[in-house]
Amino acid sequence: MASDDDTRNFALRENAGDETSVFSGRTPRQAALKAARRLDPAESEDVADRTELRLREKGTKKVHIYEGWAWEETAPDDSPDWMPEEITEANVSKQGIKHLEEL
Repeated sequence: MASDDDTRNFALRENAGDETSVFSGRTPRQAALKAARRLDPAESEDVADRTELRLREKGTKKVHIYEGWAWEETAPDDSPDWMPEEITEANVSKQGIKHLEEL
């Protein structure tokens, strides 16, 4: 297992530039998946609404732009007792990187 030194923090940016939440991960995609799981889940992946997620890497002026969506799915048969029957799954697709002029 790699050390925690590999973990980076990414701030979720709103359209107005406000940073509302921070997600950590080794890669921007990992943080984007965590952010996408907080979206309102649809009944299935096919009908899920896609939402733009903008994640600024803390300490930089880079904003990673993803399209994210979430949906409900039945938990696997071998899931632990504490896991609910319905779980939220998510997926993201990278749209690009934007560099901010100022912070």
